[in-house]
Amino acid sequence: MLASRFTMNTAPALTAAPRYPHDLAGWVRYFRLVELPVLRRTAAQLEDLRDMEDAVDARMVADVISADPLLTLKLLAYTATLHRERRTTDVETAREAVVLIGITPFFKTFGPQPTIEDHLHGQAEARSGLTAVLRRARRAARFAMAFAAHRGDHDAPVIHEAALLHDFAEMLLWLHAPDLALEIQRRQRLDPTLRSHTVQRELLGVTLAEIQHALMVEWRLPELLIRITDDSHAEASQVRNVLLAMRIARHTAQGWENPAIPDDVADISRLLNMSVEPTLALLHDIER
Repeated sequence: MLASRFTMNTAPALTAAPRYPHDLAGWVRYFRLVELPVLRRTAAQLEDLRDMEDAVDARMVADVISADPLLTLKLLAYTATLHRERRTTDVETAREAVVLIGITPFFKTFGPQPTIEDHLHGQAEARSGLTAVLRRARRAARFAMAFAAHRGDHDAPVIHEAALLHDFAEMLLWLHAPDLALEIQRRQRLDPTLRSHTVQRELLGVTLAEIQHALMVEWRLPELLIRITDDSHAEASQVRNVLLAMRIARHTAQGWENPAIPDDVADISRLLNMSVEPTLALLHDIER
């Protein structure tokens, strides 16, 4: 069963170790079977809800899930296996997924969750790297949701999830191939001009974006989510919404002094059809 399957010092320069794949098909097989742990806080919140199951509704459960990219991914992948032949539309959000499953079946299927903190116990650098990606994903999701709401986009919840999951393959790399994730980080720190896709292709044999797209298709995630997460269609307003949310989240991770931020703000102002100063004020309001 898919649900049970899912509930399972700087390194020196290296190339992909023999235990790792070095092509797209191999990485898809590798990540398809791995455990997806969740944040310890998320696991504790789910147990609190489990203890009061009779008083819990789908919104309460979905709010906990939607704050954790890896649990969101796990839930959507599991839901894609349910009643697919009888459904005419995709289940696109965590709340829709919980409604489809039902509260009691959800808690039976998703028992006490393994945690990121336990999985990466004793690997401080990997935990730090993964934490940075998770923090960026949550911030990007907030920006993306706010942009979509301002634009009056009816798919705002899916746009929120697309930003939340935009870098999930990088999260999987930190969890299940942390030495490779650290080497990618090390090389880019040594050479800030080194493009991500270049170093990823050298070390992994493929880019994380290619792995991620293939996994989304393999897990039958919602078509709209796959489309919005595909950066190759940046001309589409929903894709641009997510990309700009990711950019501003990345560039403001350490504050608002990054020299790339003025260009981000200008592009966001065009997306939202606002002038620059009100756009900057909106961005600061979203952060509060």
